[in-house]
Amino acid sequence: MFCEVILSNLCFFSLTLSLTEFGTLAPPPAVTQPPALVHPEDYVEEVTLPPRPTKSPVPSTLDFHGPGLFGPDTGLGMPSCLLCVCISGSVYCDDSDLTQIPPLPKETIHFYARFNKITEVRATDFINLNRDFLLSYQLKRIDLSGNQIGKVNEDAFRSLLQLQDLMLADNNIHALPELPATLKHIDVRNNQLRSSGTHAEAFKEMKELQFLYLSNNKLDYIPVHLRNNTQDKNYIRKALEDIRIDGNPVDINLYAQAYICLPRLPIGTPV
Repeated sequence: MFCEVILSNLCFFSLTLSLTEFGTLAPPPAVTQPPALVHPEDYVEEVTLPPRPTKSPVPSTLDFHGPGLFGPDTGLGMPSCLLCVCISGSVYCDDSDLTQIPPLPKETIHFYARFNKITEVRATDFINLNRDFLLSYQLKRIDLSGNQIGKVNEDAFRSLLQLQDLMLADNNIHALPELPATLKHIDVRNNQLRSSGTHAEAFKEMKELQFLYLSNNKLDYIPVHLRNNTQDKNYIRKALEDIRIDGNPVDINLYAQAYICLPRLPIGTPV
């Protein structure tokens, strides 16, 4: 009994000493949580999307036959206003290394494509300009001088009902197609044009023809409908001012009475 009391006292004394020496144990530190992340109002999270499957190109459904800026043949081609200069109905494609006539806007009035490498005038080159979508917008002048044109399709100019000036000088043309009767100025100098390549009545209906330049070709006679024939009033050309046929193997003395009403006599080179 005595021993138990002593042992109990010793245990109490030891516990008291430990508390006195080390003091009261502090509680474990609290774990600090990071502050919540607050995004600005205009924050947009970037998300990487998986690649989309490649789709085959969808065929164009645009209607190039309607009253739009461009007509047919411009849907798949590059409009000439991206290749050339377009100003108030005039399209300038001079010295642009063109090998063919580009698609033209419907409102084209004057078209210039001089000093290029065009070899052919096709039937479809001006087809979109034949449509009367606006009567005020009709092609009146074509200048293709200084190219390499050797072929002109028979239907290339036939439907251009407002065409007044056709300039084809300095090419390699052997034959002229049917031309509109509205022409006032025709220039086909320095080509390979032969009389057999000209329609027999090519100029019959051209009542407004003023200037006709046929110099330096291979013409050996002049079609009767070019003459200002005073004996047949149907062929009198009051508007015709100048005919140039120098540089051709034609003897104008054979038609001495044909040009008496012209302000200037035509010049020819006898064989």
